Amino acid sequence: MKTQFSELPNFIWSIANLLRGEFKQSQYGRIILPFTLLRRLECVLAPTKEKVLAVAEKCTKMSPDAAERILRHKAGLSFYNISSMDLRTLGETQVLDNLETYIQSFSPSAREVFEHFRFSEFIEKLNEANLLYIIAHKFAGFDLSPATVPNYEMGLIFEELIRRFAESSNETAGEHFTPRDIVRLTTSLVFSGDDDVLTKSGVVRSIYDPTAGTGGFLSAGMEYLHDLNPQARLVGFGQELNPESYAICKGDMLVKEQDVKNIKLGNTLSDDKLYAETFDYMLSNPPFGVDWKKIEKVVKDEAKIKGYGGRFGAGIPRVSDGSLLFLLHLISKMRSPREGGSRIGIILNGSPLFTGGASFATRGGYE
Repeated sequence: MKTQFSELPNFIWSIANLLRGEFKQSQYGRIILPFTLLRRLECVLAPTKEKVLAVAEKCTKMSPDAAERILRHKAGLSFYNISSMDLRTLGETQVLDNLETYIQSFSPSAREVFEHFRFSEFIEKLNEANLLYIIAHKFAGFDLSPATVPNYEMGLIFEELIRRFAESSNETAGEHFTPRDIVRLTTSLVFSGDDDVLTKSGVVRSIYDPTAGTGGFLSAGMEYLHDLNPQARLVGFGQELNPESYAICKGDMLVKEQDVKNIKLGNTLSDDKLYAETFDYMLSNPPFGVDWKKIEKVVKDEAKIKGYGGRFGAGIPRVSDGSLLFLLHLISKMRSPREGGSRIGIILNGSPLFTGGASFATRGGYE
């Protein structure tokens, strides 16, 4: 992170001092992350805000799809907000009602992020503790406009806040945050052989994580490519089971001005919401030793009915370990050599090779 931006995460996270006594330490991130995202979004939208407000009333008489297209066009972005308010103009009275109205005025893709953060629940608690106006006023003082904090640096700031949230939330940190050094190592290994191709002008590539978590691998891929070739573009795709991790990941992609429709919520193994897609690069850290008994019927049905036309035609491992299932899923997403092929980086313990029944699976058998 560049020197001029290195102190911003410290300033933002220092707001947590106001939360002590009223909230658990593990809850700090659930307040700081969505407020940071909210401030960034309103700073990004500020230059076109008047243009959006000028057509907002007319758009209420149109079909939702038509209104969406016009408002996105006026905003010049993939999201918008039709409220005249921002964090500086919420007022000192009815702050809760005003803030909830403001959040509801975002476009669906942005509003969904705050819903999965359970933001409404936490701002209500802030209001009960007489902290909502103070917190909102503090965040309103941060200049997070792209002119001051470019997208790349804002992404790094948001990732640092995610890391601090993971550290402060010990009971869930391992669930949605892969250690940074492991992420960097895996990413560099996957990308290293393609440096010559990636340095070409106007290159566009795709990256996918079926266990997206908070988006660490997606962000690391974007950072790697940015350092290699700032003019190149990496389009992120992912799916995540945990609603809160999904919200953080989607918020991070919004900050990076990615198309957040590419980030899906749900169980990748039982409900692949990107089933028709293939990708250039795939990175994943699937959960170790987690059984897939809850989705056993769905997985076995796909293996038997679709065979090699599906994801699990080669066979399926024991129910006690789903890591091999994720590997089979990733292999099914590979592009053919004629399309340039694909590269996969997946973090596994020994279970897929020694206790997951891999030898049985590769013979094409089924349990």
